[in-house]
Amino acid sequence: MATDSNKFQAIISHCKEYGFIFPSSEIYDGLQAVYDYGQMGSELKKNIKDYWWKSMTQLQENNIVGIDAAIFMHPTTWKASGHVDNFNDPMIDNRDSKKRYRVDHLIEAHAEQMEKDGRIDEARGLLQEMEVLLGQDNFVALKELIIKHNIKCAVSGTINWTDIRQFNLMFATEFGNASADAESDNKVYLRPETAQGIFVNFLNVQKTGRMKIPFGIAQVGKAFRNEIVARQFIFRMREFEQMEMQFFIRPGSQMEWYEYWKTERLKWHLSLGIDPAKYRYHDHVKLAHYADAACDIEYEFPFGFKEVEGIHSRTDFDLKQHQEYSRKKQQYFDTEINQNYIPYVLETSIGLDRMFLLVLSNSYEEQDLSTEEKKDSRVVLKLVPKLAPIKLAILPLTKKDGLPEIAQQILKDNRGAFKCFYEEKDTIGKRYRRMDAIGTPYCITIDHQTKEDNTVTIRYRDSMEQERIPIDKIREIVLKEIE
Repeated sequence: MATDSNKFQAIISHCKEYGFIFPSSEIYDGLQAVYDYGQMGSELKKNIKDYWWKSMTQLQENNIVGIDAAIFMHPTTWKASGHVDNFNDPMIDNRDSKKRYRVDHLIEAHAEQMEKDGRIDEARGLLQEMEVLLGQDNFVALKELIIKHNIKCAVSGTINWTDIRQFNLMFATEFGNASADAESDNKVYLRPETAQGIFVNFLNVQKTGRMKIPFGIAQVGKAFRNEIVARQFIFRMREFEQMEMQFFIRPGSQMEWYEYWKTERLKWHLSLGIDPAKYRYHDHVKLAHYADAACDIEYEFPFGFKEVEGIHSRTDFDLKQHQEYSRKKQQYFDTEINQNYIPYVLETSIGLDRMFLLVLSNSYEEQDLSTEEKKDSRVVLKLVPKLAPIKLAILPLTKKDGLPEIAQQILKDNRGAFKCFYEEKDTIGKRYRRMDAIGTPYCITIDHQTKEDNTVTIRYRDSMEQERIPIDKIREIVLKEIE
């Protein structure tokens, strides 16, 4: 059985074994910090995405619409947003191993080991001191902190460190035919965030949708960051997916909306049935160049509390910058107060891949079902039904006597309403265990009694209890849970 210390590795192995996540290009030995979502993972990821999208664009009392902006953007976009000059992380190299580390990751890893050694207060003090120094961009003192705590390179085992310096995280490439015009600049970037696609389309959406402030624009999309130390499975990757919403508001109202969205976004997380004790807010010590307030919603993963979602008050920085660099007004005329202004923005930004890992971490269980008579166990994903990749498994008890034909008809009748799975191979017990492992909440077994009274056995994943129900009640029972 997995303990807290090795649960994370068990989850990674489970993802590979049951078709949730594979290393990308695995037949060529993979590509570091890049992953592919398999047949089960792509379904779970889509369900998380759909639930967020529906909650933002359909169920919100506030007026929020969605867009899907391109990954490639005009390069001046990133100059205006500050990414060209400011999208950096402090890095340090070990002279002996030639290995490069992100400074905060290096110190955090050391603090984690200190906590495992029982030096909890000392670890917390180290992290607090690190945050203060990062907030001051005091790289000399940060290096002294690393030396003082004898933080060693994991490869060389030495503290022979270089000075700390900034490293830009954007991927650059060339656009079009680079040789067509030697004088032209063909350099473009893979977007490091989805937010700018929303900002440059602010007026397009506002005018064509006749939107009145306050209103929001939501987007789900890929982003790319050249992380030097990408780690912890899909928690930190070079190619990832974001679910962001930019909420446009009157200047001066940002703190009210900041508190509103902090509360509202945590409610969304808790609506998935997750223990509130697993969550906490973390206020930023060092604010981004565009923010006047910022916090993270953190979840307690098997490897500790980590950020899942950020709530940021971005002021009018982005629209003002794009107005300056594009020389096109990004103003809104507010008829209620008869005033022109550049709106302020409240941002909610959640990592889809991190949310995927959160859902898996929260739902993964290894259960000992042994009795005095025999040993037994199971691995189960206790996913909420609306997120489960497969909602209903349809399992004929045998491959003969007309049972598969009845099962196929049940499949045909229900697959338009929700994702179903049909299987007739192996014993019913083994089939149940496979369905538990991928999080299927309901299994229907068709047996010989089904031919007599048109009933089937429904098995509930979490309790493993079973009961007889009429065939014509299957859809109603499943839909009630997933909707």
